[in-house]
Amino acid sequence: MSGAAARIDSVQATAYTVPTDAPEADGTLDWDSTTIVIATIRCGEYEGLGYSYTHHAAAALIAKPLRDCLLGADPMDIPALWQSMRRRLRNIGCPGLGLMAMAALDHALWDLKAKLLGVSVVTLLGRARDDVPVYGSGGFTSYTIDQLQTQLAGFVEQGISRVKMKVGTDAGQDPRRVFAAREAIGAEPALMVDANGAYTRKQALALADAFAECGTDWFEEPVSSDDLEGLRLLRDRAHHGMAIAAGEYGWDSVYFHRMLDAGAVDVLQIDSTRCGGFTGFLKAAALAQAYGIPVSAHCSPHLHAHVCSAIETLMHVEYFHDHVRIESMFFDGLPALRGGALVVDIHRAGLGMTLKKQDVEAFRVSA
Repeated sequence: MSGAAARIDSVQATAYTVPTDAPEADGTLDWDSTTIVIATIRCGEYEGLGYSYTHHAAAALIAKPLRDCLLGADPMDIPALWQSMRRRLRNIGCPGLGLMAMAALDHALWDLKAKLLGVSVVTLLGRARDDVPVYGSGGFTSYTIDQLQTQLAGFVEQGISRVKMKVGTDAGQDPRRVFAAREAIGAEPALMVDANGAYTRKQALALADAFAECGTDWFEEPVSSDDLEGLRLLRDRAHHGMAIAAGEYGWDSVYFHRMLDAGAVDVLQIDSTRCGGFTGFLKAAALAQAYGIPVSAHCSPHLHAHVCSAIETLMHVEYFHDHVRIESMFFDGLPALRGGALVVDIHRAGLGMTLKKQDVEAFRVSA
């Protein structure tokens, strides 16, 4: 089937919930499982695959009403289909679950379009880099010191030169935990901390100094990402070598524009699974570039490797423990980790991923 003759004839979604391998928590939340919603879009013999990490209810939004926006449509027209899906969600609520459902479909549309054209998604987008640097991420506040040190040191042993840990559950213990992390990884690797918005402004300012003594060069969401003045305060007063980062909860261009216009961050985080897929990610990255701010991709590392390969101003992608584990369990054909970076195989059509259907069936929660 040629691209010009293609019409979408099937849209499906399935949710799977995978238990964590140990209790996990950050400064504002704890959890014991992660849900991935996988969407497929078919045109005859061609099938596009995409996914998002979200509540299983996103699968129901895909089944109705988002499917109606796509059936019979030309998959080449991704911008038009993206706008059609946004309009369909107007009375349901587009930010949040709506955009996360859209994201799974948008990823599947890019996969399908590339397959119809016989190229990789990276080739379709246009490659700006040969590989995508990663940072190892985990270090949950629910971990013991031993668990924290073992995990972060393990990232370094894989050739990853940057690692991130969670803070914020117990501000009084956080400096000790950050010091233990530095002991485990040694002097050379970069150490990053993520408070998930748990601190007050004054707590964050005091702890920024303590963390800087351990060579920490990244302070993510030191205060709530809704507190743009607080983020700007930290950006202005934190140690000169410490980047203030936020943006992972951004849904649309308005959100990102407000954060950038406030001068709230040194690095803008973008999550393709939350901002409407690769289409939304590209919009946010272009906006950040206009402000002269670099970007970092939040979680979903093997998925993000494709769109991040097309971003000039990218710093890195989060090699998040839960998602690395799930993506390795669920898919063949993932980008390879080499020398601390993910490398996409541009010779594989689309995203190059195939679902291990038999392996993951036990985790299915809805169809």
